[in-house]
Amino acid sequence: MAIDLAPLQVASGRTPRLDRRDSGGRLGLTSKAAAREQRVAVLDELDELHGRLWAEAKRSVLLVLQGVDTSGKDGVIRRVLTGLNPQGCSVTSFKVPTTLELERDYLWRVHNACPARGRLGVFNRSHYEDVVAARVLGIVDDAHCRRRYRHLRDFEQMLGDEGTTVVKVFLHISRGEQRRRLQARLDDPTKRWKFRLDDLEARTQWDAYQSAYEEAITETSTDAAPWWVVPSDRKWVRDVAVATLLLETFRRLDPQFPPADPSLDGVIVE
Repeated sequence: MAIDLAPLQVASGRTPRLDRRDSGGRLGLTSKAAAREQRVAVLDELDELHGRLWAEAKRSVLLVLQGVDTSGKDGVIRRVLTGLNPQGCSVTSFKVPTTLELERDYLWRVHNACPARGRLGVFNRSHYEDVVAARVLGIVDDAHCRRRYRHLRDFEQMLGDEGTTVVKVFLHISRGEQRRRLQARLDDPTKRWKFRLDDLEARTQWDAYQSAYEEAITETSTDAAPWWVVPSDRKWVRDVAVATLLLETFRRLDPQFPPADPSLDGVIVE
């Protein structure tokens, strides 16, 4: 049975109330095995619709993944894009801006990475770092940040008007789950490469980051590009939720194969 995504959406003008959302929710899924079966079924249909989007080549989808460290952005990309045609996908991970990027407006590098028509694009972190991390780190003040909220709403509206459907997902984990995942990275030599001492500094600012996300989501969840807050303490719940959200997006778009070229009728390959 399909999971109900409606409670995960943040309606325009509403606050997500992250402190009241259950980051460990199961969304009706009973076990890892059941979730795995459902994810496979979802991805089978998503693959077919993604192929039609690629062939149609008129519209695109942009999946924006945000969340604190260890919330699972990389994991979602691995598990949700598995099996999709790589030619029809693009993944962009936004790091600290380069000198070239800093010489331009903060959306320059973001717009340049948006998916072309026919493609599914994924942002691993995104333009929201410029109103969350930048704010917590004191790079932008409150007034500057509020102006950026308007920029982001207008930017995403423009993308929608031009044929790109924006799907924004906040991967919601608890502070306790983050501690367990960080410790697991330290304890496993094969995963220690993922750990940075900066992660501990960011962890001391947990409340500041939660507050910044709370305001950013409230200010930028719109009818055209709403936010979805996905419970992510359980990775198997998170993956099914994001995959289902993408599938429902593709179903609404209902991409179609282009009509057959009549000039090819009767052509025989010798």
